[in-house]
Amino acid sequence: MFICRRLLQLGTLSALLAGCSTTAPTAPNSLAAQPAAATANAAIRIGPSTPTPGSELPDDAPATLTATGALRPEVRSFVEELAAERQLPLDPMVKALEGSRYNATVSRLIAPSPPGKKIWRSWLTYRSRFVEPKRIGWGVDFYNENRDLLNQAAQRFGVPAPIIASIIGVETLYGRNMGNFRVLDALATLAFDYPDPNKPERATMFRGQLADFLTLAMKDKLDLETRGSYAGAIGMPQFMPTSIMHYAVDGDDNGHIDLTNNTQDAIMSVGSFLAQHGWQRGLPVFAPVALPADPTALVDGGLEPKQSWGTLSAAGARLLPGASTTGWGSQPLGVVDLVEEARGTAQYRVGTPNFFALTKYNRSYFYATSVADLASEIEARVRR
Repeated sequence: MFICRRLLQLGTLSALLAGCSTTAPTAPNSLAAQPAAATANAAIRIGPSTPTPGSELPDDAPATLTATGALRPEVRSFVEELAAERQLPLDPMVKALEGSRYNATVSRLIAPSPPGKKIWRSWLTYRSRFVEPKRIGWGVDFYNENRDLLNQAAQRFGVPAPIIASIIGVETLYGRNMGNFRVLDALATLAFDYPDPNKPERATMFRGQLADFLTLAMKDKLDLETRGSYAGAIGMPQFMPTSIMHYAVDGDDNGHIDLTNNTQDAIMSVGSFLAQHGWQRGLPVFAPVALPADPTALVDGGLEPKQSWGTLSAAGARLLPGASTTGWGSQPLGVVDLVEEARGTAQYRVGTPNFFALTKYNRSYFYATSVADLASEIEARVRR
């Protein structure tokens, strides 16, 4: 979730402020190239088709130590600064980092694809992975089993129950697939041996996540042995450590937040995240609008809505039959393009601020639209 939509349209990678995918998904428009002749359901893995070596470290080697067994200088500086800035105990953090292990699989999954490979984006392929019968059926089950909790979260945060259920479904199949990477190892690997030397800002970002993970661990809010995704995301909603610090909620008021085993905490935390990222109670995700025949010029590709209904209607947009502008008509809007790059086509929708709140969870038009569409399918069935 940490790569801009205009770069990759990565499907199940959650934004690092929220969550990341649990496994190496076979998502469309991934880091592997998708040939123009690929079928709509072609499985594309993240990473090159033949993985390239990441760092020269062997798998399961100490992630942060020199040959003499001491912490690497940059790691020592990192942990000493962290202890001083946040008034945390130094020795336990040093011991934790001394015990962290380099994970070559993590490095391969994050590594860029070989140069010269075209990244083909396909909305239909992407959507078919998430808005499909099994995920819909499990979503209905999850909704029915947790109806009261979901409704409590909806009341508290203004986020509809189907949206919350859908995010948990897209992220981890409703808790079935939360990842089995040791988070400390994943974050240490990416913080100090990021596989792309041309992206130093990514290593910096992962150091920030590692700092927050260690902070949570030192305050007894996370276990050092916590398991999660290959990018360090945790629990049913796949929150990164920074998001746990800022947005996670103790849903059952037991004094502890557990996003892995406590469904109430997970549900409330998703609602909290979206509410704090601009979700507006009662607003639809998409405006009921028919766009002009060629709305390409109305798309800016950004992650904030910048247009008005007046501007769109002047450009030829019209309300769908029976629709009104109540609620959303005075809000900023954005035209969303859902591309079939190999075919040179696209679907278009008009997103409200609630659509763009979903993109704060994962910076992808594909992701946010899939969440909305899956939520609609779940809602239609639980109402029957």
